[in-house]
Amino acid sequence: MIFRSRAAQAITLATGSALALVIAALSDHAQAQGKLDASYTISFARIRVGDITATVVLGDSEYAISARGHAGGMMKLLVDGEGSFTTRGTIKHGHPVPTTFTSKIVSGGEGSDVTKVLDEGSVKELAASSPPGRERVPVTEANRQAIVDPLTAMLFSAAAAASDGLPQEACQHTLPIFDGHQRYDLKLAFKRMDKVTAEKGYAGPVVVCSAGYEPIAGHRASTPLVKYLSEGREMEIALAPVADTRLLAPFRMSVVSMVANLVIEANRFEATWQPLGASTVADPKPQ
Repeated sequence: MIFRSRAAQAITLATGSALALVIAALSDHAQAQGKLDASYTISFARIRVGDITATVVLGDSEYAISARGHAGGMMKLLVDGEGSFTTRGTIKHGHPVPTTFTSKIVSGGEGSDVTKVLDEGSVKELAASSPPGRERVPVTEANRQAIVDPLTAMLFSAAAAASDGLPQEACQHTLPIFDGHQRYDLKLAFKRMDKVTAEKGYAGPVVVCSAGYEPIAGHRASTPLVKYLSEGREMEIALAPVADTRLLAPFRMSVVSMVANLVIEANRFEATWQPLGASTVADPKPQ
């Protein structure tokens, strides 16, 4: 059954953008297993239109991430449906290296599945049930090299995170993301410092990055969400520290529009650490 690619792109982008970044110095917890549980509310024009939950599990040499999201209501033009995403990989010299990524997106009773195997940042195997159509920008072999999946984009090493306080340098990154259908960049830059409060978990300072979305391949230029994100709109991602670590994780993402603002913000942001009983990281399950 062919999935409506517009909805697949929309949900992937909404989830991937909301969870676009974690800055990590993993050596501090080389002998511990950590877990971050986060849940986010998606609102448009201050009306709740969806939710995202995510769980990140870090071991001494492995990691696993799982996320689920759904959106609809008055957002149907941009996002309509639900999706689940998982990734697993290894940690080499403090850097996360993805090995597998899967996604399942459902809209209007139709679904799209992606299974991807990676080797050192290159796609080696790809099974996607919704191949690009003639209206899409073709995905080349080069577009499948030197990339990360939308969830591993959450986990990468940054020496600046070892300094005291929240480093402005955390925002100086370009994330080369390939979700199995689309190749796009998220370009980040430091914007300001701010403070946030979750209903459950973290309350305190965040570093806010401006974010630019640049579609590269696999997209349709006429897709509503692609146009919405790429037409010079003001976008930002706020990063909060994960307790007792050198981690920063996405707390809030917003897109400013003349008509209405799209905001994805954490209402739960909790991290726990415990001694490793085994080296294997179990598959996380969003709460």
